[in-house]
Amino acid sequence: MDTLQILFFAIISASTLAGIYILIAKPQKGNALVAALLCAVFSGYTLVQIAQEGVVMFFTNHASNLTGIQVWWDLVMCVVIAFFFIAPRARAQGMNLVPWALLIGTTASIGLLAMCARLFWLENQSEGASAKAATT
Repeated sequence: MDTLQILFFAIISASTLAGIYILIAKPQKGNALVAALLCAVFSGYTLVQIAQEGVVMFFTNHASNLTGIQVWWDLVMCVVIAFFFIAPRARAQGMNLVPWALLIGTTASIGLLAMCARLFWLENQSEGASAKAATT
């Protein structure tokens, strides 16, 4: 196996473990640090990809055949669906959705992870403030 194939299977393995964790642990709130770290790691990987293959490769990869278009369509749908489900929680925390929508629209998962990190941080801050107010 070459490096790209190993990376492909490593991503499948990590995603499977994350899915199992979500199913078994049943987390009730997001972790801002995990979302921020995932955003940083994926941003770094993306920067390496752009440095080696260029921005045009995104278009070439997704527009060369029906499989590329299907993967592109899948990515767009997943990002829009995630934004749809996250938006009400973000509004409740006072987040301005327009800049987040622009970031997500231009960077997909990178912007979505950054938005989740901010949202989770705000939610955890408001829970802490509510708990502190209840004890005083």
